[in-house]
Amino acid sequence: FESREAFNHALTEKVKEIAPDLIVLAGFLVAVPAEMIEAFPNQIINIHPSLIPAFCGVGFYGLHVHEGVLARGVKVSGATVEVQQGDTPKSLQQRVMEEAEWKILPQAIDLIAQGRVTVVDGKTIIAS
Repeated sequence: FESREAFNHALTEKVKEIAPDLIVLAGFLVAVPAEMIEAFPNQIINIHPSLIPAFCGVGFYGLHVHEGVLARGVKVSGATVEVQQGDTPKSLQQRVMEEAEWKILPQAIDLIAQGRVTVVDGKTIIAS
């Protein structure tokens, strides 16, 4: 595409054609276009392998996220996965995926598919 704006527009139009009930981002390495967020309100979920905003943005993807976590010396990462003595970026990445991402994302999708998640006045409510 000749520009990021052209890409964003083409992406949004293609997703509109598909008309999904839910858009699940995992490993989506560009900012979600504002026009897509407007076109699909409360229909997009995302997961990130570290605590935001500390370890996100340009350059924070894959092992780089976990390298940053270990370099900063924080005690938890991802969805409160404990950082352990002797962790390497690879071992931390694996534990975040196994203990958090591979459990939390499917659970979130399941809750949404069951109709148990609503958004009221910008707040997410999960029905029991």
